[in-house]
Amino acid sequence: MVGIPAALDHSSGALNYDQVFVRDFFPSALAFLMTEKPEIVKKILLRTFRLQASEKRVDCFTLGQCVMPASFKVLHNPVTGSEKLSTDFGGSAIGRVVPIDFSFWWIILLRAYTKAIGNCDLSQREDCQRGMKLILSLCLSEGFDTFPTLLCANGCCMIDRRMGTYGYPIEIQALFFMALKCARDLLKADGDWKIYIALIEKRLPALTYHMRSHFWLNHEQLNDIYRFKTEEYLYTVVNKFNVIPESIPDWLFDFMPRKGGYFIGNVSPGRMDFRWFAAGNCISILSSLTTRERSLAIMDLIEEKWQDLVGEMPMKAVFPALESHEWRIVTGCDPKNNPWSYHNGGSWPVLLWLLTAASVKTGRPRMVKIALELAERRMGKDEWPEYYDGRDGCYIGKQSRKMQTWSMSGYVVARMIAEDPSLLGLISLDEGKDMNPTLSRATSLPSRLFPDPPRYTPADNPTSLTSICASMVRKRFRPFLALFRMRKHFRCLTRVNLLGIRLFFTTIKCTSTGYSLSFSPRF
Repeated sequence: MVGIPAALDHSSGALNYDQVFVRDFFPSALAFLMTEKPEIVKKILLRTFRLQASEKRVDCFTLGQCVMPASFKVLHNPVTGSEKLSTDFGGSAIGRVVPIDFSFWWIILLRAYTKAIGNCDLSQREDCQRGMKLILSLCLSEGFDTFPTLLCANGCCMIDRRMGTYGYPIEIQALFFMALKCARDLLKADGDWKIYIALIEKRLPALTYHMRSHFWLNHEQLNDIYRFKTEEYLYTVVNKFNVIPESIPDWLFDFMPRKGGYFIGNVSPGRMDFRWFAAGNCISILSSLTTRERSLAIMDLIEEKWQDLVGEMPMKAVFPALESHEWRIVTGCDPKNNPWSYHNGGSWPVLLWLLTAASVKTGRPRMVKIALELAERRMGKDEWPEYYDGRDGCYIGKQSRKMQTWSMSGYVVARMIAEDPSLLGLISLDEGKDMNPTLSRATSLPSRLFPDPPRYTPADNPTSLTSICASMVRKRFRPFLALFRMRKHFRCLTRVNLLGIRLFFTTIKCTSTGYSLSFSPRF
């Protein structure tokens, strides 16, 4: 056995549904591991890597050595009775899309296999180590990027059609983060592999900080974006990506509850994609890209907006759907991605396993129970369709294939995790110390603006500190510099405007180690 085709529906033309996709096979692989059939998964892992050495040509262009195959299928020769594998690297795909996520799913599956069998024999093999090295050398290579995230084209992930996901889509960034953590645990800590471990250790804190700082959205952050100023410059800007507040879509103000939050779909210069992407947010929870509190906030949002995000069938890949003029511009009038269909607001049963895993990890058993009941009510009767259409997911997709492999395996994995939460360990990563990066001054920051502060010892008398602060407030520029020098003795120092700052101190507390000030800055 070398894999499972994407669909077993013989009522429609095969198209490319008779091929084995690494992404589509992942929930099936988890099901095999959970039922103690690891040999099948081992064969797929090794076979996929060996196919990576095949010739990679799209038209007249040769792809990089590190690119993993998008899919493969078994070709039968009726004359000789022999079989061979035909590999596709995107050259035969609709739209000629080359998926980035396949490489990350391969690393994550290798880690799940290692956890399932309880030893590192496979991951320590030279060919598997080389496979991880090739993937890491591709995604950690130096370029013109100014962000630690990965720049991607349209169609690079589960959403493999034109849907405005170019740039830095959340699904790819979450998978990238998870794959880096898995690779760090699997790579040998000696020889040439040390270089890649060092690169991972360098990238993870930067990626964590960037994602948590710029992709996270809740009610408070939305209000801040709503009040953003534009055309800011230098190092003290608040609106770092120069996002125009008027670009915030109207639906978001009604969608965002006071309790809850989520990672938005995309962030790049001058652009924020505020849509909800289910896979990216659930993977963020499983990989611990989110903090514990924010993981709970994501689940609070799902619970609060259950009818919008889940409806009658778990769950929507993207919310809301692109409609009218926006649909024509972003999708190019794609008839398969009509509003509330396919990737454009359609409901995908395969996402049930991600929703279940995220719910179990965050302690939401009731949510798991309701989601499974919704799926069991219809999926078997509907012959396991690929996706559902409609705002509530009430209708079998217009072009949906039935007997879809990952719809079936996604339900099986979800049911098994619900019955035995210990199985979550195959795909769940804990939050490590690297998830709380130590922030320091950027090396590119001019020292003439912020010279290294001298040691400072607070006065023994609290009234003397109060008088010092009062005199500082009377000045225009001196307060910022003085506060920066005393930053170790403040709970926090928020935004600073070099053109002037007024500080209103609320409390001054004397502690055993010095003074603690609480204040609210006004700009």
